[in-house]
Amino acid sequence: MSGKERRDTAGRIIEENLDYLVRFAYYRLGSRDDAEDVVYDSVLRFLEKSPDDVRPEGVRLYLYRIVHNLCVDRSRGGKFVVVPVDGLDVEDRAEDVLDLEDADRVNACLDSLPAREADVIRMNVIDNLSFVEISGILSIPQSTAKSRYKSGMEKLRKLLVNDKMS
Repeated sequence: MSGKERRDTAGRIIEENLDYLVRFAYYRLGSRDDAEDVVYDSVLRFLEKSPDDVRPEGVRLYLYRIVHNLCVDRSRGGKFVVVPVDGLDVEDRAEDVLDLEDADRVNACLDSLPAREADVIRMNVIDNLSFVEISGILSIPQSTAKSRYKSGMEKLRKLLVNDKMS
C-alpha cells in the first residue's frame, strides 16, 4: 500500500470514528468542549506521525489510546469524571438504553467499584470496545482487561441486587 493510500485509509478511519472518540472523551471529562479539544489534539498527534509508523488496521486503536492518555492527563491524576448515561448520545444504541432510574442506579454502583474495574466495564459496555482494544488502550494484557471486567461485573451484580433489596 502506497503512502497516499495509507493516508486516505487513515483519514477515512478517523472520520468514521470521530463521534465515538468524542463520546469516549466526553464520558471521561464531563465537558463536550474538552472532549472535542482532546480528540482534535489526538488527531493532530496522529497526523504528525509518518504514515509508515501506524498500519491502517491500528489507526482506530491508536486514536483511542491517545484520547485515553490525554483524558487521563487532563483529569489530573487519572480520575475520570462520571457523566450520567443519559448525558451520552446513544441514539445508535437506543435498544440498549436503560430507563433513567436504572441508569442512575448502575452509575452509582459503578462509582463504588475500583476505578480500574469500572473503566474496563464502561469501555466494554458503553464504548462497545473489545477486550483486545481495551488492553491496547490501557497498555495492559488482554487477560488483565478480562479479569478486571469479570471481577467488576461480579461486584456490580452484588451491588445491584443489594441496592434493589433496600
